[in-house]
Amino acid sequence: MQSVQLVNERWMREMPVPHAGQADRAVEATAPYLVVEDDEAMREMLTEFLHTQGLPAVVASSRRELRKRLKGPEPALIFLDLNLGDDNGLDLLKEIRSQSDVPVIIMTGHRRGDLDRVLGLELGADDYLTKPFNLHELVARGRAVLRRQELGRSGRRREGERGGYRFSGWQLDRRTRRLTDPDGVPVGLTKGEYALLLAFLQSPQRPLMREQLLQATRVHEDIADRSIDVQVLRLRRKLRDDPAQPRVILTERGVGYVFAPSVDPY
Repeated sequence: MQSVQLVNERWMREMPVPHAGQADRAVEATAPYLVVEDDEAMREMLTEFLHTQGLPAVVASSRRELRKRLKGPEPALIFLDLNLGDDNGLDLLKEIRSQSDVPVIIMTGHRRGDLDRVLGLELGADDYLTKPFNLHELVARGRAVLRRQELGRSGRRREGERGGYRFSGWQLDRRTRRLTDPDGVPVGLTKGEYALLLAFLQSPQRPLMREQLLQATRVHEDIADRSIDVQVLRLRRKLRDDPAQPRVILTERGVGYVFAPSVDPY
């Protein structure tokens, strides 16, 4: 941990401090960033640097402290360390996602990092950082996630009364992010599954490349394409689409996938 601190302190001294644009300041002024980290030195370093950038920050070092923070005003964004001693960071991520859509950037630094990043993104994280990292990159990624969130909100406002999509008896309500089967029974979707289904419904009967689907689900660019294949497999199961003989989400060899049913926006 000391080496991580030294690397980042050097970046703090030597790198110029970028200034937030007007849009960034408007987003960041609403609430503090929450740093969930059990290492005291790292926790203090992160919060100190955020403060130097004009960003309010609060901290939590355990599941108990995180729960306490989430009972108060919602933070603008959470930086979540996945290696939290006795507390499993992925379990904490699931707990956060069960009650909030607050953006989460996970921080990894141990040998299972690659696997944890994939699992974290599939469980609803918005981005990740691998230790040791540049503190300016930490802030830049946080601002990028908040910009995407604000763009999504603006897009939903522009859509007005447009409610969702119907296909083969199924219905996806965009206002509530709720999927119901032909019998009207709700089917739970993770954040990634929802984004993937929405990408298909917006472009039905058209081949979509894996790169397009990676972008649609906001998976970071250096995650292997097979992470999309895993999400497609899980979405097929949610839609009762036999993976051996799919009729809803078809595989387009050498390209990606095609959503076969007709889609009726409403």
